[in-house]
Amino acid sequence: MMRVEGVTTVTDADFDTEVLGAGLPVLVKFTADWCGPCRQLAPVLGAVAEEEADRLKIVQLDVDRNPEVTLRYGVMATPTLMVFRAGEPVKSMVGARPKRRLLQELEDVLAPA
Repeated sequence: MMRVEGVTTVTDADFDTEVLGAGLPVLVKFTADWCGPCRQLAPVLGAVAEEEADRLKIVQLDVDRNPEVTLRYGVMATPTLMVFRAGEPVKSMVGARPKRRLLQELEDVLAPA
């Protein structure tokens, strides 16, 4: 899986702690090594992670290596971006998108600065 600055990798084992227990809203990128659009999205998420570090945590989860969380949230396609706030999924988006569009779509779920 691609290493992206500012984006942590989570697994079935630590998902509940890292995502559901986080103080900030968390954007989870459900990804796979073979997914082209996932690779396109990586630098976008890296930039957003850097810019919005005080309002949003970004993590990625490999769907092939972590079937439990993938099934729990009904993820059927990659990349799926799911935002969790206070332990609950509050938004879901499928597919790569440019940074400006992603930031617009996230505006309503970001923590106040």
